[in-house]
Amino acid sequence: MGKIIAIANQKGGVGKTTTSINLSAGLAYLGKKILLVDFDPQGNATQGVGATRQSFVKSIYDVIMNDVEVKAAVKTMKIPPLDILPATIDLAGADLEMVEYKYGREKLLKNKLVAVKEDYDYIIIDCPPSLGLLNTNALTAADSVIIPVQCEYYALEGLTQLLSTIRLVQRLFNNKLMIEGVLLTMFDARTKLSVEVQQEVRRYFKERVYKTYIPRNVKLSEAPSRGATIFEYDVKSEGAKAYASLAKEVISYNAKEAKANEKG
Repeated sequence: MGKIIAIANQKGGVGKTTTSINLSAGLAYLGKKILLVDFDPQGNATQGVGATRQSFVKSIYDVIMNDVEVKAAVKTMKIPPLDILPATIDLAGADLEMVEYKYGREKLLKNKLVAVKEDYDYIIIDCPPSLGLLNTNALTAADSVIIPVQCEYYALEGLTQLLSTIRLVQRLFNNKLMIEGVLLTMFDARTKLSVEVQQEVRRYFKERVYKTYIPRNVKLSEAPSRGATIFEYDVKSEGAKAYASLAKEVISYNAKEAKANEKG
């Protein structure tokens, strides 16, 4: 059975979508069967893998609000070799519509993904930069969460809020939710600030911080505007090397975890 990983941080501009796109592609190029779920109304992950609005009819909104099955909304990409559950601006209205549900509104996404979980090695959810019902749905559906943290002055600000949301979701809806890892993004080894932030984050989260960090890299910023992941846009760039390394680290960690569970 596959693993569902949410990429979450309510702070904007920390590299959530960049990580969702490029980790998904990295895992796919390493032979893993991947479903990328764009759960952000901006639809940037959808565009970032080259899925144009004209190329699909149904979206994640139809899946959770109009009872469309996941398989009917999934678009299979050849490059990168993964499946995308696309998002459109319609998703922005879902937060408000969900409020009217008396029961089960936090589990709408989970109930849908269960049907396809066995079809994939990893399902990656790109979460919106907020702590509303969309994020609660993503964390309720997920087995674990990756938290991207930008290497800047206010890096840890807001993380307390995110961690308390994770604890709340664990208590109320998903007691198996784990922190998969903390990912340092936009790291610049030339600046004292980046080094200090890295040390602070590693001191706080300890072994849960990935060894791989994502450098500040102009190619990573350019790739989405071409509807390409970093691997198609510039496979030799530092950004591509970093996300390839992260994908290997994620696979390695989960292989060890699976072995430990077998022994246990």
